[in-house]
Amino acid sequence: MSKGKFILVLSLISLLLPTAILYAETSISVSLTDKGLTGTGAVIGISIAAFGASIGQSIGLFAACNAMARNPKVCQKVTSTLIVGLAMIESLCIYAFLLCLGLLINQKMFF
Repeated sequence: MSKGKFILVLSLISLLLPTAILYAETSISVSLTDKGLTGTGAVIGISIAAFGASIGQSIGLFAACNAMARNPKVCQKVTSTLIVGLAMIESLCIYAFLLCLGLLINQKMFF
């Protein structure tokens, strides 16, 4: 199995494993449309948000390191701009997390 296929299979397993917990209900009368699909959507949503935020942060960090290596005199300006940019990217992931958490609380997944 090639490295790309292995990473794809591993990421699919890590994405779908938390949804198995959501489907593990004690009562048989609960259908998939009640809680399962909302939980699956929340898991997929936060997974996409975390993936996008990590890609964005890695690209920004790469560009900052490249700029500092080319011109060491501007390290202070690049570092402060990098920290502000990383905070804004991370805030988008936190907003997605809160949105998914709101979906789960609205469906009473925790109570």
